[in-house]
Amino acid sequence: MNQLNQLLPTDWASFSNQLDTNVLFITIASFVAWIIWRILYGRLEALVSRTAFHWDDLTLSALKTPISTLIWCWPATISLGFLLQTHMGSKLNWLSTLKLILVIGIFVWITMRLINNVEEFVLNKKNRDETTVQAVAKVARLFFIVIGGLTVMQAFGLSLSGLLTFGGVGGLIVGLAAKDLLSNFFGGMMIYFDRPFKVGDWIRSPDRQIEGTVERIGWRMTIIRTFDKRPIYVPNSVFSNIVVENPSRMLNRRINETIGIRYDDSAKVALIVNDIKSMLETHPDIDANQTLIVNFNAFGPSSLDLLVYTFTKTVNWIRYHEVKQDVLLKIMTIIHQHDADIAYPTQTLKIDPVHAGEIPQIITP
Repeated sequence: MNQLNQLLPTDWASFSNQLDTNVLFITIASFVAWIIWRILYGRLEALVSRTAFHWDDLTLSALKTPISTLIWCWPATISLGFLLQTHMGSKLNWLSTLKLILVIGIFVWITMRLINNVEEFVLNKKNRDETTVQAVAKVARLFFIVIGGLTVMQAFGLSLSGLLTFGGVGGLIVGLAAKDLLSNFFGGMMIYFDRPFKVGDWIRSPDRQIEGTVERIGWRMTIIRTFDKRPIYVPNSVFSNIVVENPSRMLNRRINETIGIRYDDSAKVALIVNDIKSMLETHPDIDANQTLIVNFNAFGPSSLDLLVYTFTKTVNWIRYHEVKQDVLLKIMTIIHQHDADIAYPTQTLKIDPVHAGEIPQIITP
């Protein structure tokens, strides 16, 4: 380096020495600051890990990488200013703007990381509404991104009043051109606010061939996984024009069965009905507070039909069928205890013994 300085003019040599000193000092200062930050972060991490309060862990985790980036990038802009200002001999006002943009970017970055950490932490809890958590996180991210973008535009000298005026006119044009996109967006907002369903719910529409489990509610479309594992991508605007049924919010599941008794057991029907009703009223999985009907209902073609109408306490599909099976088996046991049996389709053919064996005559015109 000394030999190179001897070959250069005096001004260039002094510039090179000054440049080396400034850049080297800034780099060493950045490295020292980074080491101090790493040590401080390690101490803080050990401190917050011993507290029962989780928000300090989430905040500290969000600060880690952005602060390290700021420690290196901020001095780098200062070094760049020394290089260009000494070489060009004029003030570089845009470097101040660059530093402001750097600070804004770091702030937005920290905010995004904090929102992601909070969203992940809340979603890992047992009692949480996944749809609401995701909606709030999306709105928060969008809010800070817009604020950061407007601040950057103001840093470049753009007038926010003029920008907002232009945005109003431009928004009208874009709204007319992207009507379907906006209708899907506001349809998603209505889903978040009205909450006819949430992620994980089983929904179906009698108006459309839509039935399955909600996997994701996005800004433009909702993903529904059918029971044969096929994904359905439904634009959010569709839900404002159709009827949506949400079986996941049922309070009970219904058992509605017609059980046929043989006509030969007609004298035992009343006793069977009373025993079945008593069994259902004391069954641990039957909600006796709901409608409970056990009655002789109709004379069937080959049976005396009993109506069994009741509701289970569970709404789980698998558990419901287990309860229903138990109820039907108990009903069958009650019928057999009365020496009766369940009817099956039969026909009785009566033949007049006087004319038995005669061959019918066919009269032809």
